[in-house]
Amino acid sequence: MSSMTLQSAHSARPAPSSADADARAAQLVAANINPKTGLATDYLNHFNEAIMLLEMIPDLPECFEDFLEWQPLSYAEHFHASNFKARDLAIEAYDNADPSIRADFDDITSNMTSILNAVGTAMREAKQDRTRSALAEQAVGWVKPLVARAGGIINGQGVEADVDYIMAH
Repeated sequence: MSSMTLQSAHSARPAPSSADADARAAQLVAANINPKTGLATDYLNHFNEAIMLLEMIPDLPECFEDFLEWQPLSYAEHFHASNFKARDLAIEAYDNADPSIRADFDDITSNMTSILNAVGTAMREAKQDRTRSALAEQAVGWVKPLVARAGGIINGQGVEADVDYIMAH
């Protein structure tokens, strides 16, 4: 296709109007989805559940079995399994999110999942409550800051803001 034909094809598509963009943003905000990033904080509940279970282990060692039942879920899997009212909208917004934002977000959530899976494996092999408690405390120390970073990405603060903060402190 020539560049002139390509330009004609592009100009034939109507650009979304300001009113359409405003309506879409309002729809996302109403669903608790950040219109700037296309991501919803509800997904972090999945990781916060694991953190909550890990935090219980030092005081209630038998809770490690509850933690072992936690299963990793992708963003879409989480929303498909949830009662989130706008779950289809959340999945669509995620699918249409800026690829670099989504890549940063997916990288962090992948790291959290890897940590939680590794801790689960180690807990299955551990023989003493004291060892499981130490694993739980260490995992919480690793995963909580990652949840905060993921929340920053969801809220449009991005990884660059984290780097700037770390360099300033």
